[in-house]
Amino acid sequence: MAHISLRVTEQEREWIKGYADLHCMNVSEAVKMAFFERLEDEYDLIALRDCEKDTSKDLLSLDDTFKELGILD
Repeated sequence: MAHISLRVTEQEREWIKGYADLHCMNVSEAVKMAFFERLEDEYDLIALRDCEKDTSKDLLSLDDTFKELGILD
């Protein structure tokens, strides 16, 4: 397994250690989990933006939707 070093301040180390302890994991697991959750969030955001680009021309405004449903004239 590969090894990665990370330089942090003493305060940052305490925060990371506190987070890891709170969630019953070691520092390595906590940092790895946080990184991959962030990576997944960014991937999801890119996918959402791509989906919005593809469907934005097909979306109706709320007023147009109401008109189609006969709610507004």
